[in-house]
Amino acid sequence: MQDRSPSPPADDPRRDARLIGVIGVAHGTSHFFHLILAPLFPWLKDAFGLSFAELGLLMTVFFVVSGVGQAAAGFLVDRVGALPVLLGSLALFVAGATGLALSGSYAALLVFSAVVGLGNAPFHPVDYSIMNARIAPARLGKAYAVHGVTGSLGWAAAPVFLAGLAQLVHWRAALAGAALMAAGVLALVWGHRRLLGDVHAPAAHDAPAGAAAASAPTGAGQFAFLRLPAVWLSFGFFFAWAVALGGVQSFGSEAARLLHEVPMQQAALCVTAYMLASAGGMLFGGFITTDPARSERMIALGLGGATLVSLLIGLSPWPSWTVPVLFAAMGFGAGIAGPSRDLLVRRAAPPGATGRVYGMVYSGLDTGMALAPLGFGVMMDAHQPAGVWIGIAVFQGLLIASALNIGRLTSRRLAAGAA
Repeated sequence: MQDRSPSPPADDPRRDARLIGVIGVAHGTSHFFHLILAPLFPWLKDAFGLSFAELGLLMTVFFVVSGVGQAAAGFLVDRVGALPVLLGSLALFVAGATGLALSGSYAALLVFSAVVGLGNAPFHPVDYSIMNARIAPARLGKAYAVHGVTGSLGWAAAPVFLAGLAQLVHWRAALAGAALMAAGVLALVWGHRRLLGDVHAPAAHDAPAGAAAASAPTGAGQFAFLRLPAVWLSFGFFFAWAVALGGVQSFGSEAARLLHEVPMQQAALCVTAYMLASAGGMLFGGFITTDPARSERMIALGLGGATLVSLLIGLSPWPSWTVPVLFAAMGFGAGIAGPSRDLLVRRAAPPGATGRVYGMVYSGLDTGMALAPLGFGVMMDAHQPAGVWIGIAVFQGLLIASALNIGRLTSRRLAAGAA
């Protein structure tokens, strides 16, 4: 495939800042739509007479469709370009949120959850393909940090925006507001289409010979990258990341409320506190992460702290006022690991397969997010809120071991290619 992606200027910080800003707004919208239903669970539960497991299934459908679609979206981005795929995704958000607002049955909620999930599918292959192609390499670590921050801000905004409108007006008005917001972001991206450019996968022959040899297994074909063990370990890493995060987002605040007698209004702030602190952690992690070869160490540092806090929430009694503070501490630790996580995956991606690798790896994120709400919802129906937090801690601990293995395998492969 011929490379049609223009090379970024050697040093144009203003252009890079504008590009990061537009991609960040789109990414924040994607994360906002991850939580388009969870903040409305109390209203949906009453309106449709649903159990916790049935509510969790709505998120499961979203993330199953998103995960399957994300693996395919990486190939689509490499073939037709990132910009048209991004525009299509935002249009699906508008359609899906409108459908959810008009739904009159649980079956309709399931259908439009799938539509929104399909819209969410391409975002990581799109975003990382554009940033890797058009951001100066010296600023990629900071770009990844800002990208992660905007995602956390989208997560933080969703409960406030949706639950706030539901309380003031109606849950249907909250979903209609989400549709209007997505339409505004669609207009923003269209207005900056020249800045985003026509980004496709780089041709294999354009990569340095040493890098190609170090990064790709022998054998041609679009699926050659699937023979890299680091790619599959990265998939597993994102799966575990998503299970832990999905537990926090779906039922973490409710489980903490039951364990520590947190008032309802205060419990609603827990996820927002987690996400805002995670954004701060990502900024901190992005600016102190200068060596991609040490990414796994930063991940172990941040997630080690988050795992400890998870166990404290699940196993120790705490005054209710401290619970949002604990959520924030856990979010900051996870945020520190975020930019290093993305650099770790970038090291594992062969030249010419960026979209495919990010699509495959980030489909692990959607797979975990699909299973987490259903599994943790069953725990909640069984009156085991402490089990939710123990499960979150277990999967955070698995992340540390996975990151260390990915770093070891990638370093060994790159050293062998350079020899």
